[in-house]
Amino acid sequence: MPKQLLMDHDGGIDDLLSLLLVLTMPDIQLTGVSVTPADCYLEPALESSYKLLQLMDQESVPLGRGDYNGINAFPSEWRARPEIINALPLLINLPQSPDPYSYTSAPDLIINQLSSATDKVTILLTGPCSNLVLALEKEPELKEKIEEIVWMAGALRVGGNVQTFQHDGSAEWNVFWDPISAQKLVSYELPLLMIPLDVTNHVPVTKKFLSALATQIDYKLSNLTGQLWALTLDTIPSYHYTYFMWDILATSYLAIPEQFTIETVKVKVSTRPPNAGQTYLDETGYVVRIATDVNVSYFYEYLLAQFKR
Repeated sequence: MPKQLLMDHDGGIDDLLSLLLVLTMPDIQLTGVSVTPADCYLEPALESSYKLLQLMDQESVPLGRGDYNGINAFPSEWRARPEIINALPLLINLPQSPDPYSYTSAPDLIINQLSSATDKVTILLTGPCSNLVLALEKEPELKEKIEEIVWMAGALRVGGNVQTFQHDGSAEWNVFWDPISAQKLVSYELPLLMIPLDVTNHVPVTKKFLSALATQIDYKLSNLTGQLWALTLDTIPSYHYTYFMWDILATSYLAIPEQFTIETVKVKVSTRPPNAGQTYLDETGYVVRIATDVNVSYFYEYLLAQFKR
C-alpha cells in the first residue's frame, strides 16, 4: 500500500521542488497540500502549487490556504519568487487555477484529511509548523492518526540562518517564523523527525549538480527543475549566503530513509529574543529524532534519477 502523505509547505522554490519530488514517488499517495504564507505570498504560491499538480496530472489533490501569519516575517524579496515561477515556459500556459480564496483553510484541510484517512498518515512540513499545530489544537485526538512528521527545521549543533535585528543568529527560519508553534509541536512528543541545518548544510545547490541536471534537459522535469534551481543562485541577496537543498533533502527522506543517520535527542525551542526560534539540546527537553548525516552522493544521484522519470 502506498504511504498516505499530507504536505504543508511555504511556497519557496525549494518547497515547490519538494512538491514535484513527492509527485515522482510511486510509493507515496499525496492526499492534500496546504500552504503557509511564510516564505511566499499566499496567492501566487497556491497558483504555483496547483500548476505543478496539473503538470503531474494530480490536480484532484486538494489544496488548503493558510491564513495565519507568523511572528517573524520572511524578507519580502524572498516571498515574491512564486510570481516568477508561474511565468516559466512549462507553467505559464497551463489552464487557469482556481480562485485562491475558494480553498479550504489549511488547518481544516489537515483535520479533514486526517479524519477521513483509513491508515495512519505521514506529514511532511517544509515550512513552519503553524497549520499543523492549529489543526491539532482544534482536534487533539487526531494525533493518533499521525504515523510520522518529517519537518525541515532547526539547527542543533551548528549556527542558524536567521540574520536580522535583535537576533543572535542561532535560529533556523522555519522555526523562527513561529517559535511558539514550534515549541508546542515539539512538546507533543509525536513521532517527529527534524531535518535540521546540521544535515542540510551538507547539500548545497552546486553548479556541478546543475550541470549534470542540464544534460537531462530533454526530460520535462529535468528541464523545469533546472530552471527552478537556477533561480536560487540570486534568491538570497547576499554574496556570502549559499542556497542549500533544505526542503528537498527532508522530502527525499520519504524515499531513501536508509541513507540518513538518525539520532534521538531531547530538544527545547526558545520563544523570545535574542534567540527566538533556537532549537537547542536540553536534557529536560522533549524527545525528538534528528537527522545528523546523509549519503550525499547517493542523494544527488537520486534526484537526477527521479527528475529523469
